[in-house]
Amino acid sequence: MTVIDRQAARVLLIDSADRALLLHGGDPARPGLRWWFTPGGGLDEGETPAAGAARELFEETGLKVEPADLGEPVHHEVTEFSFENRQYRQEQDFFRLRVPRWQVDTRGFDAVERLTITDHRWWSAAELDASTEQIYPIGLADLLRRAC
Repeated sequence: MTVIDRQAARVLLIDSADRALLLHGGDPARPGLRWWFTPGGGLDEGETPAAGAARELFEETGLKVEPADLGEPVHHEVTEFSFENRQYRQEQDFFRLRVPRWQVDTRGFDAVERLTITDHRWWSAAELDASTEQIYPIGLADLLRRAC
């Protein structure tokens, strides 16, 4: 099977209560399988990680920020996953952004996001630790604690 290499950028969006915003969704090729994840996604050709993170944050939450507002990445990882019957190897940078609060606006979702993202909520580190749901990235509670 061919593996698609891609670069991605994600945002650890943290509110004044030290909670992280996560989106809930899944893969159309695997109905019924759902997980929670941070806003973000694949970079467009020639796009910097900060620019991609800012673009994805706006598309998925309605929050408009400048790439420079995100600073330097606070976490980097390589993950492998399947989506729509394709295998991916994704290098991704995570940026931290604090907001007093934010009301998520999903009007910027593209067609795939409208099909696959079903919910969102703010999570504390303790809630992440206690959850039995699939949450990505693995170790997000510790990352949140370090970022706060």
